[in-house]
Amino acid sequence: MAGALRIGELSRRTGVPVPTIKYYLREGLLQAGQLTSPNQADYGETHEHRLRLIRALVDVGGLRVAAVADVLAAVDDPDLSVYKVLGVGTDLLVPQYAEGERDEVLAAARKRVGELIERRGWHVGHDCPARESLAAALAALERLGRGDFADVLDVYAEAADGMALADLDYVTVDRDRDGVVERAIIGTAVGASMITSLRHLAHVNRSAQLFGHPTGHGGGGDGDAGAGADGGGGGNAGTDPGAGDPSGAG
Repeated sequence: MAGALRIGELSRRTGVPVPTIKYYLREGLLQAGQLTSPNQADYGETHEHRLRLIRALVDVGGLRVAAVADVLAAVDDPDLSVYKVLGVGTDLLVPQYAEGERDEVLAAARKRVGELIERRGWHVGHDCPARESLAAALAALERLGRGDFADVLDVYAEAADGMALADLDYVTVDRDRDGVVERAIIGTAVGASMITSLRHLAHVNRSAQLFGHPTGHGGGGDGDAGAGADGGGGGNAGTDPGAGDPSGAG
């Protein structure tokens, strides 16, 4: 194997601990290396790249390891179209809601979502998880007595349309299927974190203009109180069972 790496060097290059690499190997997220002895294997650039992709999805995209496994299984399935693979990635990022009691508030919210989709001419199936998550958000606002916040729905939808166009412009730069699929997954998972961060930055700026806050937003201030909810890096340490796994020599 040209440019062969031992697992320790692979760990140093990617910053992923050896026990975690071994966990990914056991779970099938990472392809096995080329055995050089019963307890040793060599790894290459494809392993390094896959590790960086996994960590981006976990640390930045906020996906759990099980969800990453589902995404990578779709990526590795040559029979799935780019559209289907992108659907797998986006569905995993959207909160899933169990079928609850059919109250009038939620029914009205679902109707409003359907009207929005129809008004904008969006091609979205009735089983798309984002329909239900958006309806649940609108219903929650209504129950809190803040239903008027939903008046920004069309503004948000317009912005989302522009972001979707930018995402797909990025995706279609590549012509080969693997390149397009990887760009789609990265753009979906990591892009969601970028959007949350950009929105936060814009809020800080607009709040400073509106309320006269001094220039400069220090880390750890009130504006950063929600950082842990943004799907960012440190919140997923507990979702990686391999991080503390001492097994195997590699």
